[in-house]
Amino acid sequence: MANVTVVVPDKLKEDMVSFEEINWSAVARKAFDDKVKFLKKMDSLLKNSELTEEDAVRLGKEIKKELWENHYKKLVK
Repeated sequence: MANVTVVVPDKLKEDMVSFEEINWSAVARKAFDDKVKFLKKMDSLLKNSELTEEDAVRLGKEIKKELWENHYKKLVK
């Protein structure tokens, strides 16, 4: 198995030490594995996409705006 060094803020390290029963290497390994699986899945889903990055950003902004407007309408009722 390969080694990877991860740098964390001092405060986080202090907090981690307080949970000595946790295997932090296993936690990190699982997080890395989950992220890689997610990214591979996204690559597979998007490999034939014709959307440009600009299209994706524009659509994301439109969706966020619409969601915000819907939530706002519910709040002011």
